[in-house]
Amino acid sequence: MPKVFTDKDVITAAFERLEYMFTHFDNYYFSVSGGKDSSVMLQLAAIKARELNVKFSVLYVDFEAQYTATINHIRELKETVKDCIERWYWIALPISLRNAVSIIQSKWICWDYNDKKKWVRPLPKDPDVIHSRNYPKDWKWFHKGIEFEDFIIYFAEWFNKKHGGNTACGVAIRSDESLNRFRTLTNTSKETFEDKKWTTRVKYSNHKLNAYTVFPIYDFATSDIWKTVFTYNLKYNQIYEQMYKNGVPVNDQRLCQPYGDDQRKSLDQFKSLEYETWEKVLNRVHGVNFGNIYCRTGVLGLMKTEKPEGMTWQQYAVFLLESIGLYVPELRDHYYYKIKKFLNWYYENRGVKVEDIKDEEDKKLENAKVVASWRRIARAIEHNDFWMKRLNYSQTKTDVEKLYQLHKKYKNLLSTNHNDKDLDEISKKINRGEVNV
Repeated sequence: MPKVFTDKDVITAAFERLEYMFTHFDNYYFSVSGGKDSSVMLQLAAIKARELNVKFSVLYVDFEAQYTATINHIRELKETVKDCIERWYWIALPISLRNAVSIIQSKWICWDYNDKKKWVRPLPKDPDVIHSRNYPKDWKWFHKGIEFEDFIIYFAEWFNKKHGGNTACGVAIRSDESLNRFRTLTNTSKETFEDKKWTTRVKYSNHKLNAYTVFPIYDFATSDIWKTVFTYNLKYNQIYEQMYKNGVPVNDQRLCQPYGDDQRKSLDQFKSLEYETWEKVLNRVHGVNFGNIYCRTGVLGLMKTEKPEGMTWQQYAVFLLESIGLYVPELRDHYYYKIKKFLNWYYENRGVKVEDIKDEEDKKLENAKVVASWRRIARAIEHNDFWMKRLNYSQTKTDVEKLYQLHKKYKNLLSTNHNDKDLDEISKKINRGEVNV
């Protein structure tokens, strides 16, 4: 079996780390996702906990838009390790998550009661579920839309204060998953617990917590994960079987929220694996279908993109409008009005009819904004050019009012990371409540 930082068998080393965790920390919990790595970590921890006669807690953050197979596996894990559990924290709170598959909505909030009719599935009835209406009264730090990364840190601080001493949080990060994870584990400047390189002290800003992240299986390779599953007859998420049958290589199989930066690359798998869930996801999160269709191109959030083969620029422009209209019809209508006015100007002033607009013109002339073409129009839509500056428009009071009305309806519509400084500035003002129209 592959070794990364030790000459021991990785399973033996993992058990030694878990024993160290249970005997040197005052309290402990494991963070699980329902994926193969955290599932193996949790079940190995249960084996060691039974041997040492200790109990631990579990933190599971439910992102709502999950595979049904994942929820089934979470329930299976709860039953499998129930004799070792002190408390299982099943979090179903309105947490803000990254949405990398939308051209305009950079985040979405899971379990938002304002969107209850669109929830991908009902709130779990499990007695351990913590939701908006029953979370602990001493969670003064919690608020709707809290960032996932902030929630994790605040929970660690709360858990430590509740139990005292030093807290260990088991996390199933593996160093071979990415270079960033490797650096996290090998960083020589980080603060560790008793110089154990597979631990990291938790902190935010300059505030250090008496809590440490522990990485029991950091040196496992993907093959080690599956060997452990079959060696110890462990439970695993059946979605991996479906991924394999669907042609996804073992080393490429990932189980995370499907709208993040990495997951958008394989978002189309979601549709193939659980179609009924996918249909609900389409209604839930802005840009999912748009992201699915173009997840293998560079269209999402990039200045330079690729038009799908087989489409003319005119067809592409129409399709972009239709895609936006599925989620924010008002934005589609805004763009449509601008484009129609643009085409009318060329007819009235240049005598160029709509049917005579070419798919492409000389790029220098397009960039100089002196000729009309469907490529120029498509690029304006594609880059979310709200003012349509690429079509010779400028920011107007009417446009600002429209943007404000959109913001009122779609609360997390506006980010402050656009390619247009004017849109950035207006977005900041609207988000701060400084725009009156």
